Amino acid sequence: MTDIDRRSFVGTLALAGIVPSTLSTRLTPHAAGQEAAGVADPPGEVTRTLARYLVSSRPDDLPENVRREARRTFLNWVGCAVGGSPHETLDIAVATLLPFGGPEQATVLGRAERTDILSAALLNGMSSHVLDYDDTHLKTVIHPAGPVASAILALAEYRPVSGRDFAHALVLGVETECRIGNAVYPAHYDRGWHITGTTGVFGAAAASGKLLGLTEQQMVWALGLAATQPVGLREMFGTMTKSFHPGRAAQNGLLSAVLASRDFTSTEVALEGKSGWAHVLSTECDFGEITDGLGEHYEILLNTYKPFPCGIVMHPTIDACLQLRAEHRLTPEQIERVDLSVHPLVLELTGKKTPQTGLEGKFSIYFAAAAALVTGAAGVKQFSDQTVRDKEVVALRDRVVATVDPAIHEEQARVAITLRDGRRVEKYIEHAVGSVESPMSDAALEAKFTDLADGVLSVARTRELIATCWRIEELPSAAEVAAAARG
Repeated sequence: MTDIDRRSFVGTLALAGIVPSTLSTRLTPHAAGQEAAGVADPPGEVTRTLARYLVSSRPDDLPENVRREARRTFLNWVGCAVGGSPHETLDIAVATLLPFGGPEQATVLGRAERTDILSAALLNGMSSHVLDYDDTHLKTVIHPAGPVASAILALAEYRPVSGRDFAHALVLGVETECRIGNAVYPAHYDRGWHITGTTGVFGAAAASGKLLGLTEQQMVWALGLAATQPVGLREMFGTMTKSFHPGRAAQNGLLSAVLASRDFTSTEVALEGKSGWAHVLSTECDFGEITDGLGEHYEILLNTYKPFPCGIVMHPTIDACLQLRAEHRLTPEQIERVDLSVHPLVLELTGKKTPQTGLEGKFSIYFAAAAALVTGAAGVKQFSDQTVRDKEVVALRDRVVATVDPAIHEEQARVAITLRDGRRVEKYIEHAVGSVESPMSDAALEAKFTDLADGVLSVARTRELIATCWRIEELPSAAEVAAAARG
């Protein structure tokens, strides 16, 4: 895939009140033998500058709009973790890990089991991502909350953490992983790395380190330990292993901070060193994206929340199909052919033509379009083994044709449906529902949460948990959330 036109994000940044930093160029080659690497010598101490900011930041530094988005991010994450907790992926992981786990220190959200904090971070990171329903930073397609919230909620059950400090650490963790992601996207992602896992470990380490009260030097070491533990290959998409990535990132990041708190040393230049994270894992890097404007603008303001539990690049197409079905009262029998015009990344990530499982269906643009048109919905039930194998859905899926249009951005799609009577109906999506420009309301997030918790928690307990999440900054102990979310 060619380098994404980053200018398309300027309008989004402006809507969020953010002044873009260093949006212009990718830097010149760094290392000999690394052809057209695009990674240049860094301007100053990148890792230490980031560590210094993390250590010095205070909760009162956060503007109200940032704190509000932190609450929305956390609410959405808890709902996704509870909703994913009964999934077969978690059943297997819990049954496998508990015999090897340590003392019962932390909760596996939505389940009765408790385990050590490192295992809880892993399991909650997995459950929050297994439905592919979690938050997304659209600039980088990072799912920010999974690695960070999974690590620090487990930590908050182990040692006292106020809700105010918890929310502050969440913001710092998201800021860390997304800034590092900004610095290497899209080159790092194009090489096949699952960026949520590879950058999420930094977010988990930063947030956990903040709650542990690390010194500047210890935070440098924590970031170094995180840098040496990248996890996640895009080849795993459509399998249980995809959700393992944010879980392991949470676990690795928490471990990094705990080790650093005991003065376990690491390099001083983990991000920018000649053989450091950026040079090894990406062919391009703009270090200014990490250090410029720290504390002046916040990446969490660009966070978005999925209305559909599947790959984010499919959302514009699903949005268009649902609108066309409703506007023209379409039935599968009327449809001769469905033509999709999409961004190149859509077929690269979601080009599975004949998915056989619900997990594979989350990465099939052909199935997603057909399921939306047949069922009139695109929720958890639609991305199931049953719907993927439904004869009516499969028949329409085989009449879906997807074509790459370089003029279409990631957040856009055009859907044209040819009917058997010769008519043709069409819909163009500029910004899908759930994007920064068309965000989910607080009420919509609560409705999503309620749907996810159905069958896991009672109606009364779900309401209580939603209210507790909204009050996170007021809680004497952030662990109250875990207690309220126990299955």
